[in-house]
Amino acid sequence: MKFQQVLIAAIRRSEIPLRGEPAAEKAVAEQVIEMLQNWIAAHIPEDSETEFDAGYRALAVQLLTELEGSANLPE
Repeated sequence: MKFQQVLIAAIRRSEIPLRGEPAAEKAVAEQVIEMLQNWIAAHIPEDSETEFDAGYRALAVQLLTELEGSANLPE
């Protein structure tokens, strides 16, 4: 399952008054995804000199990949 699918499903279950508007869930999801991408990208260490930074960087890159929809969420 892709992150976008999980997010859109959550928006559909919410009480946000978007029902009936074409592609409203996707429009809201795109804004949330962009915000999350910017937030995660801001926390990526500039260098990976330590094992901790390398692991942190790898996790951030994986999360960004999932947000883009290029990778499935872990099961």
